[in-house]
Amino acid sequence: MSNILHEIIVDPDFEEGLAWRRFPFYEQQLIVKEGEIGQSLFLVEEGSLRVSGYIAIDEKRIQSGFCDLNPGDIFGEICLLEFLPRIATVTALTGGHAIEVNGRMLNAYFEKNPEPGYKFYKQLFAIFIERINRANQRVENLLAWGLKAHGIDQHLL
Repeated sequence: MSNILHEIIVDPDFEEGLAWRRFPFYEQQLIVKEGEIGQSLFLVEEGSLRVSGYIAIDEKRIQSGFCDLNPGDIFGEICLLEFLPRIATVTALTGGHAIEVNGRMLNAYFEKNPEPGYKFYKQLFAIFIERINRANQRVENLLAWGLKAHGIDQHLL
């Protein structure tokens, strides 16, 4: 994904400061917060970030890490096409740099430049498939653990 995004941001028609911006982040800095409205995606250029969210257990909510992001990873793509609440919190584990891409400007660019748009969404689709597969594996592992922890597995075929 980082290759196609870098091709787009070096295009003079995709103006820095308007369509995208590069910014530094520092250890423990909050990059996006779950629930806030956004319409941009981010590309990690340098450093590490943690994606986390709140999980309800009975009447309590605990914050849990979902995954870590490293150079070349993207996040925030759920808010790319329209203003939506962020579905997770992203916090810097180390210092680094990221690129924030304005979703509205990116889609306007793709209207005029469909070939990079096709490449971008093709790669984004592949990322979604990978993430869904990882999430499914986690759910299966948690289900197996829960069944064993409660002794239910011995009653299954």
